[in-house]
Amino acid sequence: MDNMRERISRVMAEQFRVPTERITEAASLDSDLGATSLDRVEVVMSLEDEFAIDISDDQAAELHTVGDVLAVVSANVARLRQPAAPPA
Repeated sequence: MDNMRERISRVMAEQFRVPTERITEAASLDSDLGATSLDRVEVVMSLEDEFAIDISDDQAAELHTVGDVLAVVSANVARLRQPAAPPA
C-alpha cells in the first residue's frame, strides 16, 4: 500500500504542480491542491495509465480528496488482482 500511496502522490504532485508533502489523504483536490476540472480529468487519466486500471466516470465524480483517490485506485487494482471466474 505504501508503494501505491507513493505512486499516487508522485502522479498527483506532477499533475497539480505541488510538492509531494502537500499530497495528504485529507487534502481536497480543489481547495488544497488547486485542481481545475481539466486537472481532475488529466489526473484520472494519468492514474489509469500508471496502474493499468479503468476509473469509471461515476467513480471519478466522487473524487474529492486524496483519500478518495487512494480508495478508488486501491479498489480498482484489487479488482484486477482477483482471479477470473471460470466460464459457466
